[in-house]
Amino acid sequence: MSSLYQQIEHELERFNAKENTITSMFIGGGTPSTVESKLYAKIFTLLKPYFKEGIEITTEANPNSASSEWLKGMFELGCTRVSFGVQSFNDTKLKFLGREHTSIQAVKAVSCAKEIGFEHISLDLMYATKVDTKEIIKQDIQTAFSLPIDHISAYALTIEENTLFEAHPEAAKEKLELSNFFINSIKDRGFTQYEISNFGIYQCQHNIGYWKLEDYIGAGSGAVGMLKTERFYPTTDIENYIKNPLDIRVEKLSEDDLKTEKVLLGLRSNVGVDLSILSEAELKQVDFLIEDKKAIQKKNRIFNSDYLLSDEIALFILS
Repeated sequence: MSSLYQQIEHELERFNAKENTITSMFIGGGTPSTVESKLYAKIFTLLKPYFKEGIEITTEANPNSASSEWLKGMFELGCTRVSFGVQSFNDTKLKFLGREHTSIQAVKAVSCAKEIGFEHISLDLMYATKVDTKEIIKQDIQTAFSLPIDHISAYALTIEENTLFEAHPEAAKEKLELSNFFINSIKDRGFTQYEISNFGIYQCQHNIGYWKLEDYIGAGSGAVGMLKTERFYPTTDIENYIKNPLDIRVEKLSEDDLKTEKVLLGLRSNVGVDLSILSEAELKQVDFLIEDKKAIQKKNRIFNSDYLLSDEIALFILS
């Protein structure tokens, strides 16, 4: 934790942090619940003077390692929101995904978080796997909405390099009919879709900050940060990070880079795209999309009406 503490101090200076400037904080990118809650205390003490009143503080957690003691400790430190990596409430599907928890552990973890007093509770669900059927999806949605949650992050299984599934690309099998059924089942329960993978009666402010390309500090090995036109990449080598947490690569972002990201992220979410950043040729493409009812204009912004087509629509505008 000393390396992490050192990097945070460095980043606060780089960002010229002042009191009450941090509007949200997210503890994640791995398995925070495998680290004792008391070990986070020093980080909270360092950052607390910069917290804005009403700050959203989210911690991720695995159902099998988020004990009641751990959840209580994180709540007492100031966490207002917890996001559980549930993935499914079907034990066969969990085993297929290589998850170590059971459906019973997931249900108990969510219920425990509510009893402790967490204001906002989210869970991740996975779809588009080889084992998915309409019945499994129905079960996952039904169980999820029987719990005291106000947010769901839903992800299609994708095959990444250097992962368990790299040698088994057949594990991911997205069918448009099942994907639409999954998404519509969540929306039919009253959760608003505010990004391609995110739904809720509560919208995660930390996520929205990313999609707006707001400044953010990334602290930890491989945790990316951003300040205006620069992006920061701490080393992904854990041993190197412990020895030198300030080994950080800086990427300079051009105006075109920023515009491309604003279009891609804006169309994947309810952030939308400011028309003023687009060229005359790109605005003509937008007019075509609006006429074809593939985009909606509200004042000086356009919004995507089908998040599953967001990348295609963005590429059409920028081509």
